[in-house]
Amino acid sequence: MSAEVPIIILIIAIPIYFLSKFVLKRLKFGNDKSRKYVAIVPAVFFSPIIYTLLIASWIFCVQYYPKGHFNKQEWEINIEERYTMSRNIIKSEMLLGKSKEEVIELLGNEYSCYSDNHMGYYLGFVPRLFNIDPDYLDIYFENGIVVKVSQHNS
Repeated sequence: MSAEVPIIILIIAIPIYFLSKFVLKRLKFGNDKSRKYVAIVPAVFFSPIIYTLLIASWIFCVQYYPKGHFNKQEWEINIEERYTMSRNIIKSEMLLGKSKEEVIELLGNEYSCYSDNHMGYYLGFVPRLFNIDPDYLDIYFENGIVVKVSQHNS
């Protein structure tokens, strides 16, 4: 555990302590001295829970992966966010059975050719924790016809 974690939990605990003390006063619970000690309990109990929820929320936000339907104009214009359409391309199987020329007509000329039977399109950086590499849409051909479409992180 790094040194920052206890400090952050303490920073979270301070407002919880004062809020608990205020609520106890409103409820007319005990005297001032007993409220001070009783207010420590929710601060100690809830601070780590709130800290954990904040971290989990942050991780969820960082990994949010928006999904969208394929749109040819958006694909051509917004190259860095093509990944939003990649799942739709794969799940709808819209490229299966198409020739290489049809794929290029639909997705454009900016592709990487790995072999005669394998080409890939840049998708941008998919939101992931510690993602430093872009993703690619891989298109595989047999006898000049698309047989498989997948996505990979380079």
